[in-house]
Amino acid sequence: MANDDHQDGIFEHEKEVRQKFWATAKRAARQVPFMEDVVASYYCALDHRTPLRVKGTLLAALAYFVMPVDAIPDFILGFGFTDDIAVLSAALAAIRTHLTPAHRAAARRSLAQNL
Repeated sequence: MANDDHQDGIFEHEKEVRQKFWATAKRAARQVPFMEDVVASYYCALDHRTPLRVKGTLLAALAYFVMPVDAIPDFILGFGFTDDIAVLSAALAAIRTHLTPAHRAAARRSLAQNL
């Protein structure tokens, strides 16, 4: 039962991230110095081969990133993405070995096209 609840939570985070990721990424592109890693983590989180634990970690961090209101609201110029950067940095440090060359290549392509 607890595993089902965990998977339901992951599904909800995935839905929110899919809907809001690119709009948030465009707003954050100049403020997040490691945007390629963030986009690669997006692709890693959506990859069906990514272990559930890693997927959950990434989707939780990415859901925090796409939330318009968090500890420091994103609209505050110069500071808005500071807390998001901290959350994303921690998540990336925890799962870095799961970012594949394919995730990174997709991130580079997407950044060139979308941002």
